[in-house]
Order: sequence, then C-alpha cells, then structure tokens
Amino acid sequence: MRLSPRPICPNTMDIKMGLKSKVKNVGSMVSPSARCARSRRMPSLSKQSGVEPLTKEQIRSTILLRLKTQKEEDRDRKSKIIKNKLFRTLVFRKAKIVMFYISFDGEVNTQEMIKGAQNLGKTVAVPVCKKKRTIRPCILQAQARLKKGPYGICEPVVNRFVNCEDLDLAIVPGVAFDRRGNRLGRGKGYYDRFLKELPSEAISLGLAFDFQILPSLPATKTDVSVNKIIFA
Repeated sequence: MRLSPRPICPNTMDIKMGLKSKVKNVGSMVSPSARCARSRRMPSLSKQSGVEPLTKEQIRSTILLRLKTQKEEDRDRKSKIIKNKLFRTLVFRKAKIVMFYISFDGEVNTQEMIKGAQNLGKTVAVPVCKKKRTIRPCILQAQARLKKGPYGICEPVVNRFVNCEDLDLAIVPGVAFDRRGNRLGRGKGYYDRFLKELPSEAISLGLAFDFQILPSLPATKTDVSVNKIIFA
C-alpha cells in the first residue's frame, strides 16, 4: 500500500503554552457569523444555558459521524487549503524532522502534505502504535510500503524509529479541538501519552475541519493540549 494523493483550512490558532508563538485574540480567529453558521449546522453541539454539557463520548460520536458523512470533494478542498496554510507557517518551514499522522476515517488528509514535505527535503516520521497504548515516531521514506496496523491505521512495513527528542514539529489528528488548544481524541490516550513525551522545543499542531472546532471541550488532568491548530 502506498500513499495516494489527497488533502485542508484557512484559519490558524496559536495557543499560549509558554512557547515562541504570539497569542492571537480569540475573537479574531472565528467571526461571530461563522460561529452562528456552525451552530446552525450542528445544533447538538451548541452550548445552551440550562442544558447539561455534552460528555466526551457524545461529542466524539457526533463529530465522527460528521467526518464519515462529509462529502469527499469538501474534504479534499479543505485539506488542500490546510496544507497550503501549514506550509506557509514559520514553524513548518524551519522544521527539519516532522511527524505527520497518516489520515483515515474522514480525517484531514495528510497524504499530499507528506509528499510535499518529503519533496522539500524534510525527514518525515509517522506514528506506529506500540504496547501499552504508546506511539513511536517511525521514519517514512518516499514510496515506502505500508501495512494496516492497530485500528486499521496504516504504518510503514519497515520500522526505523526516531526519538521524540529529535522532532521539531508533531502534527496530530483529533476528533475535536477548542480555542484553548484542548484536544479530544478517539478515547485510547495514545496521543496524550505521546504529547507528554515531546520536548518543550517541539511544537504540536492539530489539523481539523471547521466543524471540529468547538468553543470549549471537557478536559481532565490526563488530557494534553496542542500548541497550534490549523483548520478550514
């Protein structure tokens, strides 16, 4: 199995984490009209007074369904936008070793991003699931053969691991994100454990579609937020 072409979002959020990037005013990230439009599209996720907040599982099931039912042409179009936005960021341009996720199940498509990063001479790593629900970054060579790993996610047949300490940028998926950088995953904790291992100099960056960005998410002490989000 080889990577085949595909695609992403014009908005970017920098999350204050004691890092290099400046914090933008939250109000400038999403306009009130865009927030209203999103509320109309997904009323079940809107925050309403007097209503119990949705649980992680309720949010997860709603967004996962939306990912699976989004038109492929919309996914491709938004993914291309996100790719262009990512490639213009300073953190990406400066990064020498970048970890991407291999997209599946309706996620923001990373295949063209991976190819583009390799063409720029960057070392690209992708996650490989290991024991105890942990992730190890594995170098992905151009034209590398892939196999399906746990949960049906593709990973390289040949494993050549790289240390987390060597990563400059880690691009991670998520079911949903909020404006504080909180991330909701698929419930297994793989990326929370991985993000805890990242050195402070490395940047974590989430990719999402606009309907995956919520005003707030329920978070616990074990949840790890990201430094930056790019969405379309």
